[in-house]
Amino acid sequence: MSKPRYYLNALGMINALGNDLAVIGRRLAEGDTSSMVTEAVSDALGSLPVGRVSQVLPAPPTALARDDCRNNRLLLAALATIEVELEKILSRYGRSRIGVVLGTTTSGIVAGEAMLAEWAAGRAAPAGYDYQQVEIGAAAPFLAKVLDVTGPAYTISTACTSSAKVFAVARRWLQADLCDAVVLGGVDTLSGLTLGGFSALESISPQRANPMSRNRRGINLGEGAALFIMSRDEAPIALLGVGEASDAYHISAPDPQGKGAEMALRAALDDAALTPSQIGYVNLHATATPKNDEMESRVMQRVFPAGVPASGTKPLVGHLLGAAGATELGFCWLLLNGMTPSLLPHIWDGEADPQLPRLDLVQPGQGLRQRTCMSNSFAFGGSNVSLIIGG
Repeated sequence: MSKPRYYLNALGMINALGNDLAVIGRRLAEGDTSSMVTEAVSDALGSLPVGRVSQVLPAPPTALARDDCRNNRLLLAALATIEVELEKILSRYGRSRIGVVLGTTTSGIVAGEAMLAEWAAGRAAPAGYDYQQVEIGAAAPFLAKVLDVTGPAYTISTACTSSAKVFAVARRWLQADLCDAVVLGGVDTLSGLTLGGFSALESISPQRANPMSRNRRGINLGEGAALFIMSRDEAPIALLGVGEASDAYHISAPDPQGKGAEMALRAALDDAALTPSQIGYVNLHATATPKNDEMESRVMQRVFPAGVPASGTKPLVGHLLGAAGATELGFCWLLLNGMTPSLLPHIWDGEADPQLPRLDLVQPGQGLRQRTCMSNSFAFGGSNVSLIIGG
C-alpha cells in the first residue's frame, strides 16, 4: 500500500532577488548576484556584502499594530503573493482546520536594537515599539492572527534548520488529522545582532561568499521570507522525504565527519523510497565557511558516490538563517515547476579546494534530468535536516 502524499500547493517568497517568482527563477538560473550589495554595517564591522530586501514592505492591519516589525512585514510581503490560493484553502476547509508553523532566528530583534539605542541615550523607546515584536515565538501567532485561523500555530527556532524542520511538523499535523492544510515556511531579518555575532565567530566574508572554493572565507547574511501551503490536495509538487538528525558535536562547529548530516540525507532518501541515483538536483547548504564546506562535501561524496548535480545558492541571496531552509526548498520548487529555465548554477571562483572531494557542481545552462530535488540544511548545535520534493 502506497503512503499518502502531502503536496506543496503554493509558494510565496521575498528575498534580495525580489518577490516575483518568475523573476526570482530567471535570476537564479542566470546566477545573478547583483542583489548582493556591500553596505556600511557599523564602525566596528565596516562594510560587508548583504542580501537586503529592497522592496517597500506592507504594514500589518491597524488591529495588529503591536506586532509591527520588519520581520512580520517580510511575512506579509510573502503572504500577499499567495492570497488567491489561501482563499481557496480557507473556503474549502474553514479557519479551524488551518495550521501555521514558521521558522525564524531573529524575530523582530531589529525593533529591539532600535529601542536599546534610544534607552542607552536616555531617550524613550521609539513610537510603536512593543516587546511582543521581539519575542522569538512571535512569527507564527502573528501570521495566524492575520489569517484569522485557529488551528495549531507555533514558531521553531533551531538556527539554520528552523524553516526546514517546519516541513516535518506540518506533515505530522496532516498525518494526525490536526489540520487539513498548513501555512509553513520561514522568515528572518538582517540585524546588528546576527552580523556582529557571526563576525565575532570569524564566519563572515568581506567579499561575496565563495562556496567550495579553496579561497572561501565565510558567509554573507541575507533576509527574506518564504511561505508554502501544504495539504493533501493533489498538486504538481509533493513533499517526498524528510530526514532529521543531530550531531551534538559542538555548539557552532559541525562534526568534521558529518555523521549526523549523513544520517539526515539517508533518512530523507529512505523516507522517500528513493535511491541516490534517483535525485536530479541537490541544493547544498554551502555556507562557504571552511568547516561546513569540508564536512558537506565529504557527506555528499559518501551518499552520492556516482555524483549528482549540486549547487549552493547563498551567493545570490545571502544566508537567510532561519528562513534559509524554506527559501532554498522554494528554489527547488521553482525548478520543478519550470520557473527556472535550467538548474541553478554554482557561483564561485572555480578554484577547487584540493583538500575536498570534487562534487558535480552545476554549470550555467545545465538541465534537470529527473524531477526530484533534495535540499540540505545544517545548523549550529548539530541540527541537520534534509528534504526531498518531486513531481
